[in-house]
Amino acid sequence: MRTVLRLKRLMPEVLWAMCGNRSCSNSSTRRLESNTSILKHLISKITATGPISVAEYMRESLTNPVSGYYVKNDMLGAGGDFITSPELSQIFGELLGVWCVSEWMAAGKSSVFQLVELGPGRGSLASDILRVFSQLKAVLGETDISVHLVEVSPKLSQLQAKCLTGDQTWTCNDDQLVYRSGTTFTGLPINWYHRIEDVPRGFSVFLAHEFFDALPIHKFQRTENGWREVMVDIDPESPEKLRFVVSRRPTLASRMLIQKDENRQHVEVCPEGGVIAQKLANRIADDGGAALIVDYGHDGTKTDTFRGFKGHHLHNVLEAPGMADLTADVDFRYLKRMTGDQVTCLGPVTQRSFLKNMGIDSRLQVLLRSCQDPSTRAQLINSYDMLINPEKMGHRFQFFSVLGRGRLAESQASQKNSTPVPVAGFTELTAQ
Repeated sequence: MRTVLRLKRLMPEVLWAMCGNRSCSNSSTRRLESNTSILKHLISKITATGPISVAEYMRESLTNPVSGYYVKNDMLGAGGDFITSPELSQIFGELLGVWCVSEWMAAGKSSVFQLVELGPGRGSLASDILRVFSQLKAVLGETDISVHLVEVSPKLSQLQAKCLTGDQTWTCNDDQLVYRSGTTFTGLPINWYHRIEDVPRGFSVFLAHEFFDALPIHKFQRTENGWREVMVDIDPESPEKLRFVVSRRPTLASRMLIQKDENRQHVEVCPEGGVIAQKLANRIADDGGAALIVDYGHDGTKTDTFRGFKGHHLHNVLEAPGMADLTADVDFRYLKRMTGDQVTCLGPVTQRSFLKNMGIDSRLQVLLRSCQDPSTRAQLINSYDMLINPEKMGHRFQFFSVLGRGRLAESQASQKNSTPVPVAGFTELTAQ
């Protein structure tokens, strides 16, 4: 599709204007914690009530309030278990910042603009986006902009506060929906919440980067007796270890979560992800805005994707619960189904396609021309390759957007030539 539109004309100005390196570079060392307490807890629970679902195993391992992986650890960066795209390159966050502004413009330039990030890591992505917002003050004008972070990890919320505010925040009373507040380096109000429903209503652009893949999944296996759920049980030959088993009888989840037209032999379903997708769709339909979901994922074709990461390497998912990251590829077809017909969904498209469409090549050249340090230039080139190389992150990560139902129709009606304003990143931009 050819797209020669308002966004195309804006993007070069944005890309040429933005410069400088990310203002936040955290390098804290991850504190190792014993996994004995979670393993003992799980064994005790299974002994008392029988095998547990994979979803319950993930929930306990990742978000147990005492020893959960996300609660007690700083898992990001070179000293952690994985590195995310915003940690690799400032360009990634800058281009997502351009996407946020372009969707705000296409939706009518609301006087209120909430940037909402789910699972914001160390705050690197938000930091890069806010720098773009500062560069685009002339475009944003007097818009009332605020930042809202949904984060369950106390450890990570502290790192985010340091990155985005210089740790100039204050904690709130337990009876408030906000548990931390402050002002960003760029002068915007910022608040932290435990749940998406606690974020105030209003026009919002939601970002979820590597968020949905960590939500608990149920695993199902097709058998000669119908669908059965894959459970976690104690290994009878090694009572201190866990194993997978297939339930003998249908479970409530196997009755309720499998689609009638499902033709795969093994299926992973993330009901929490479906609920959050519904909440995003409801907010966008009622209050305006958009959502951009970036994650490992597929369009309803993959089967067994449940895996663990520890020290930047694959890790047995049933070993050392609470000490490794657990993840499963996002089923974007399922998310799209759960959003219903009140919104429009685009994608998924590969990270390579999205970033290329957003002008990553032009942005890289701008940075290289302004940088004389050989090591920094090499880092820029290497991180660019990591982001878009199909053998690295380029095809592993997918971009998926949720937009208001009338977004494309209204944009089309607003153009004299009846050519719709494109959704940045999802349509190839061509020369005029």
